[in-house]
Amino acid sequence: MCGILGILGRSDVAQPLFEGLRRLEYRGYDSAGICTLVDGRFERRRASGKLVNLAVKLAEDPLPGRTGIAHTRWATHGAPTEDNAHPHIVGDVTLVHNGIIENFKPLRDELVADGRIFTSQTDTEVVGHLIAREIEGGASPRDAVATVLPRLHGAFSLAILFAGHDDLLIGARLGSPLVVGYGEGENFLGSDAIALAPLTQRITYLEEGDWAVLSRDAVEIFDDENNPVTREITVSGASSAAIEKGNFRHFMQKEIFEQPVVVAQTLQAYLKPLDGQVALPIPDFDLGAVDRVTIVACGTSFYAGMVAKYWIEKFARVPVDIDVASEFRYRDPVLVPGGLAMFISQSGETADTLAALRHCRANDQKIAVVVNVPTSTMAREADLLLPTNAGPEIGVASTKAFTCQLAVLAAFAANLARAKGRIEPAEEAEIVRHLAEAPEAMSRALDHDDDIAAIASLVSPARDVLYLGRGPDYPMALEGALKLKEISYIHAEGYASGEMKHGPIALIDDAVPVIVIAPSGDLFEKTVSNMHEVAARGGKVILISDAEGLAKAGDDCAATIEMPTCHPLIQPLVYAVPVQLLAYHVAVAKGTDVDQPRNLAKSVTVE
Repeated sequence: MCGILGILGRSDVAQPLFEGLRRLEYRGYDSAGICTLVDGRFERRRASGKLVNLAVKLAEDPLPGRTGIAHTRWATHGAPTEDNAHPHIVGDVTLVHNGIIENFKPLRDELVADGRIFTSQTDTEVVGHLIAREIEGGASPRDAVATVLPRLHGAFSLAILFAGHDDLLIGARLGSPLVVGYGEGENFLGSDAIALAPLTQRITYLEEGDWAVLSRDAVEIFDDENNPVTREITVSGASSAAIEKGNFRHFMQKEIFEQPVVVAQTLQAYLKPLDGQVALPIPDFDLGAVDRVTIVACGTSFYAGMVAKYWIEKFARVPVDIDVASEFRYRDPVLVPGGLAMFISQSGETADTLAALRHCRANDQKIAVVVNVPTSTMAREADLLLPTNAGPEIGVASTKAFTCQLAVLAAFAANLARAKGRIEPAEEAEIVRHLAEAPEAMSRALDHDDDIAAIASLVSPARDVLYLGRGPDYPMALEGALKLKEISYIHAEGYASGEMKHGPIALIDDAVPVIVIAPSGDLFEKTVSNMHEVAARGGKVILISDAEGLAKAGDDCAATIEMPTCHPLIQPLVYAVPVQLLAYHVAVAKGTDVDQPRNLAKSVTVE
C-alpha cells in the first residue's frame, strides 16, 4: 500500500516524480502529492482521488526544483482528503510515510500539550512535528531524525526533506520496505525497485531498522542503533516495460494471459523433466525430519495454501495446519519445536504474515517462504526460500502470482514426499510430467475467453453469487468468490458443495447465479448432485467442467464453461483461469476500476 519516491536530481524532478507515482499506482491509493525544494523553500501540489487530479494541478501550476519527494496514499488515519494527503509540511520539514505509527495518539497528545498545531488527521504529521521540534531546538536534520526514530512504534517507511538543504534526503524503514537507488550525480529513494526502474538499476534494500542519509554524491546507511553499516548494492533487473499493458485493456487481463508463460518459467526452476525429479533449493535443515507443516497466509495466498494442504497430506502424508495470518498469533497456536512454518505472500512484505513469521521463528520453527519478490523481507528471513517467477503483478487482484504459488507448492509437496520416503521414483516422475503439462492446459483454458465474456451478462446484474467446489476445488470456489468481490463489488461466497444443505441453500432463487467448479473425476458425481439441488430451487447454474463432465451434467445449467481435460494434480492451476476471467469480464460489464478496485491495496504493509 502507499508509494514513496524521492529524488536528488541534476534537473527538475517533478515530472520523473509524477511518472514514478504512475509506476506505483498498482499498490493502491486514494490521494497523491509531490513536494520540491525551490530556492530552499517547499513547493507542494496535492490532490485526492486518482493521479489525473494531481496532473491537472501540476499542469496549472508547475513545480520546479531539483530535489523532491512524492507519495501515493492509501488512507489509514484520516479520510482520503487533500489535507490528509502527503507530503506533509511541518515548519522546515516535509515528509512522506508508508505504514502506521501505532503510538501516534500519545505522541500527538504530547505535541498538542507543547503547543503544536496540527493541520491533518494523519499519524504522519506527528513524525513531522517531532522532527521539526528537534530542529527548532537546534538539532541538525540527521540528529533530529536519529532522536525521533526510536520513539516511533509500528511499521513505517519515511522519506524526509528539509528546508534550506537542497542536497539532503533522509529515508528510514521499520516493517515497511524502502529502497535506495544510486545514480551519477543523483540518488533516489523508492518503495520498490519498480518505482526506480527508469531512474537506476543499482539499488540497495534497506534492512529492518535502517535509516539512510542521501546526498547527490553519497549514501550513508545506519542501523537501528545508529551505527554506520554497509548494505549490498545489487542490480535490480526491474523493467518499466514490465508494467505496461501492451495491447490489453487492463493489467489484470494482461496478467491472466501471461499465466502459461510465467507458470512455465516458475516450473523450470523446480522440475528436472529428464530425471523425472522435483528440485527445490537445498534448505539448511533436514526436510525429511519435518512431521508437521503450518501454513500461514492472507487472501488469495491463503487459498493457495489450502490447495497445498490437500497436496502435502496426499503425497507426503504430513499433517498440515493452515491459518490466516491476521488471526494466527492472537490465538497463541501450539507449535512443536522443529516444525516447518510456511508463509505465502506475493510481496513478501505483508504485515500480518511477516509478524506471524517472526512469531514462528521465536518458537523454534523452520521457516519456508513462497514469495514473488526474492529480495523482500520475508525472503531474507527464510530458511527455505521458494521464489515464484511471476514477474511484477500490477493489478491489485492477484492472478498470475496465485497460479505461480500453486506451481511452487505442488513441487514442494512432491519434494517433501520424496524426502519422507512416501513416493517412489516412478510416482515422482509422473508428478513432474503432469506439472510440466500445466502451462499448455492453461493456454487451452484461455482459448475460452470469448465464451466466458458472453456469460458475464448472466452474473453482472446479480447482487449475490455463490461458488461451489469439492476437495481442491473448494479453495478455487473461495478464490473465485474473492475475485468477484474484489473487482466487481458483487457479494459472493464460496462453499464446499456438500455444505449447501447446511444453510446456504436458503439463499437460492432465480436471482442468484451459482458457479459450480466440477472437473470430471472421483468427486464429480457428488458435486453435480449438489448442483441439481440448486437448479431444482431455481438457481442459475454456471458449470465449469471438462467435456466429459459437461456431457454427464445434464440440462440443468444456465451456462457452461468447458475446460481442457487434465490430470487432477494440475486442475487447480487450470481452473483458476476461468474464475479469474469470469470475474474480470463481469467487472468490465459493470464498469468498475478493474486494476485499482476501491478500498484495496496491492501490498498490505500494516495490520
